[in-house]
Amino acid sequence: MTMTNPDQYQSLLDEKKAKIEQDFANFSINSSGQPQTLPELEVFASEPEHFRLRAEFRIWHQDGRCFYAMFEKGNNKVPYEVTDFPIASKLINRLMVEMRDAIHQPENDILMQRMFQMEFLTTLSGDALITMIYHKPLDEEWQAAAEKLQAKIGFPIIGRSRKQKLVLERDYVIETLTIDGKEYHYKQIEGGFTQPNGGMNQKMLAWAKELSRPLSGDLVELYCGNGNFSIALAEHYNRVMATEISKTSVYAAQDNIEKNGIDNLIVARLSSEEFVQALQGVRAFRRLEGIDLNDYEFTTTLVDPPRSGLDDESVKQTQGYDNIIYISCNPETLHNNLQEFTKTHDIKRFALFDQFPYTHHIECGVFLQRKA
Repeated sequence: MTMTNPDQYQSLLDEKKAKIEQDFANFSINSSGQPQTLPELEVFASEPEHFRLRAEFRIWHQDGRCFYAMFEKGNNKVPYEVTDFPIASKLINRLMVEMRDAIHQPENDILMQRMFQMEFLTTLSGDALITMIYHKPLDEEWQAAAEKLQAKIGFPIIGRSRKQKLVLERDYVIETLTIDGKEYHYKQIEGGFTQPNGGMNQKMLAWAKELSRPLSGDLVELYCGNGNFSIALAEHYNRVMATEISKTSVYAAQDNIEKNGIDNLIVARLSSEEFVQALQGVRAFRRLEGIDLNDYEFTTTLVDPPRSGLDDESVKQTQGYDNIIYISCNPETLHNNLQEFTKTHDIKRFALFDQFPYTHHIECGVFLQRKA
């Protein structure tokens, strides 16, 4: 169980800061063995409570009732009843109570039967989506009861079971993020990746925009998701080419391009490895039909890879750009990639974004520029 105590938040953040400074201290020596000055670590603190915009809970049935349950790591036999969840948004906490009370009403007995999980997705702008997951097929009777509950709760509900997904109204939320006084609108689809800490996401985008303002040329982004970074950064570059392998995220990104009136951004459904192959002329892809990569003047790249970091070919390709903005959710693979990047580039900015308070997880941002 994750224990939260806002009074301890700053000391836990200080521990993360000290760890990053220690783990990356070796970069104060350059490849020639000479000392060099690393930029001071920028630390972006999270709100200590109500920062998480999505949450999922097991539903535990006992003595004719059910409740939200969490478990000790490695032990899924003894549940802990969850009545509130301080790290989750205030809207999630409100909906937890309303949904729990509603499914215990006699008319909603069919909604409680064999439900084993409930998921909440919310936004800073006040939207929400609720997914109810079952160990049974969902029929018309379930749908009728769920539609009545949806009308009462005031937010859309999705029903899921094996090989079945029932969307009663919509399967997405609309988020509005404000960065430097400007609003950006994002469709976030159920099941797709979104940044869980909305407030921290705004700080990450503001940091990346600050880096991008003095730059020129074209931007290429790998692992763009729903266009989170590329849409916010597009105004600072001539053109932006972004890639993402998830169909769900690509569809959301294309909607978000239209929603924000962006006219210099293209998103292609390619993995980072495939995009490198396309750039090198190794393979041609129908998904790039009508796009001439040779026509771009890429000077900057933004990468936000999964925990495994960048593969060797992507590292080599990334080293070909003057400016690198690297967003990392795994300091270990970031460290490994920086071993190669610092042979050709200098670290100019280094940031710690506390995306996941009260856990050991650390999100970092690094800005590198080609050596003189």
